[in-house]
Amino acid sequence: MQPKEHWEQVYSSKAVDEVSWFQEHAALSLKLIRDAGVPLTASIIDVGGGASTLVDDLLANGYGNVTVLDLSGAALAAAKHRLGARAADVQWLEANIIEAELGSNAYDVWHDRAVFHFLTSAEERHAYVRAVLRAVKPGGLVIVATFAEDGPSKCSGLPVMRYDAQELHAEFGEPFVLLGHEKESHYTPGGNEQKFVYCFCRKV
Repeated sequence: MQPKEHWEQVYSSKAVDEVSWFQEHAALSLKLIRDAGVPLTASIIDVGGGASTLVDDLLANGYGNVTVLDLSGAALAAAKHRLGARAADVQWLEANIIEAELGSNAYDVWHDRAVFHFLTSAEERHAYVRAVLRAVKPGGLVIVATFAEDGPSKCSGLPVMRYDAQELHAEFGEPFVLLGHEKESHYTPGGNEQKFVYCFCRKV
């Protein structure tokens, strides 16, 4: 099964609050963005945002230039339905991030919670990093969260990579200055604990 087919099936067969990665509020992501002093006019892209509620929280906090990218049209449709009229204030991109043609120096903030850890080949990860290098403005903030070294080895039936903060930053390398990292214990709707690590960097 191709990745797009897989994720369309997931979001077509489950309610958005039934998937293991569901968060009622993306509290840590929002905190990292606010603590970094990101202005309300900043251009923010949520990669793999799908049906995530981060876009709701960003809009509610006054951020007005938000893009949500996801491989699944069904996930994006769920988010649009949830937002109602506010969906018109968001740019929606249905694309695979390692193939998407994003504008050069288009974004002040790149956010990704749980896409990067699905990239199990070096080629995929290199393509992702090239996309970040192209799309993020110099001085832009890059927030990437993956399963931690003690997190699950699979998600949604797919194998994943696990990282500690140093390993995750190493995938991005010298063009990105590591500002810090955070650990998060996420509890799935079924009550299972999943360990995440968030790295936040500044593009040189």
